[in-house]
Amino acid sequence: MTRPDASPGERTLRRPELLPLWRTVHDRLSSGRPVARVRLGPLDDAQREALADLLGMDRLPDARPSVALARLEEAVADLCGRTVRDTVTELIGPLGDRAGERRRQQDERAELWTWLAGHDTVRAQPALAEWVAACRAAGLVGASPERTRSLLTDALTVLGELPARAEPLPVFAARVLNGHSHALDDGTPVSTLVLRALATLHDTAAPQSAADRRALWARAGVADDDLSATVLAAGLRPSGDGPLARVARVCAEAGQAASLTLAQLRSPGEFTPAVASAPVVHAVENPSILALALRRFGPDCPPLVCTSGWPNSAAIELLRLLAGQGAILRYHGDFDGEGIRIAAYLMDKTPVCPWRMTAADYRAAVARTPHGPQPGRLTEAPWDAELTRAMTEHGTAVVEELVADLLLSDLAAVVP
Repeated sequence: MTRPDASPGERTLRRPELLPLWRTVHDRLSSGRPVARVRLGPLDDAQREALADLLGMDRLPDARPSVALARLEEAVADLCGRTVRDTVTELIGPLGDRAGERRRQQDERAELWTWLAGHDTVRAQPALAEWVAACRAAGLVGASPERTRSLLTDALTVLGELPARAEPLPVFAARVLNGHSHALDDGTPVSTLVLRALATLHDTAAPQSAADRRALWARAGVADDDLSATVLAAGLRPSGDGPLARVARVCAEAGQAASLTLAQLRSPGEFTPAVASAPVVHAVENPSILALALRRFGPDCPPLVCTSGWPNSAAIELLRLLAGQGAILRYHGDFDGEGIRIAAYLMDKTPVCPWRMTAADYRAAVARTPHGPQPGRLTEAPWDAELTRAMTEHGTAVVEELVADLLLSDLAAVVP
């Protein structure tokens, strides 16, 4: 609308017939890119006449004219002494910067994915790099870096708390996600992200059915009951009269393995591992190694824990309990893709150190048994960058049983 006190030049610029010109110029200048010319149209006769008057043309322009911005600047300056930018800002509104906005959004996206790839949980478990790549390929949630980062933060928080404490899913969700008991319900964005991460860790397909999803949660210690979650141990002679101490001690003195339940580990009563004489507690992946140790050492078996593959909530609880009482934890597992992922997972969740799990150990084992099975999907070993390269080079797995004699020799060195 023309102001009553507007000058003749301003009234000319505010002619309704010039509105298509100013809208087009405003749009082009808001691109954030250099502008030399603007294409208009189609213009009707009145609009063509107004444009001709503005630019001092001796004939009407085409219905779709191309106007040089420099010429327009001269015309506007002559009329009112202002710039084209000032004019369109007053007539149409503030100018944008679409190119700058795109750069800002690109920077935000790049920063988001850099943050995700460098997160402590991802760095501790390199197998999650494939999950990171899948998240990036899927793009932003709702085109929003902020919303995407919030969901990924929740997913990483959940992954950091796994395996769970044998809790129902709503109870677990409420505990780790600030009281939001339904945040991990079937089909929620965070639940989907976490399950895809777990599938990547376990090298399985993403769950497709409700039963598959329940099974994957159960594998991560969610909705397990605290009686069915158990861990095998041998040679533990804790002091104290609590039920956990008594069960472990009786089995150790009989030269037998103890199957300790999560319920016992969560309510240990008085439990002080006798680590003064044997400060190191060894852990293995396969029950056969524990059986061989008991066969060889019997009641003299040194402290030994078996994760039985992927460690469940009971195995994690026992190792944390032992470490909290001053034990030094050492772990050995299979030299294959899953074995490396299990070891990385265990080292992320507990203070275990690798035991005969270096590239040099692998090469020595391959020299003894060069024709093993394929190692499967290989990911980085955080404790030894050379290990995965060596396994890729040789292309063979070495299961734990094939180096059992070396492991038993190490255990013999700590037998009282």
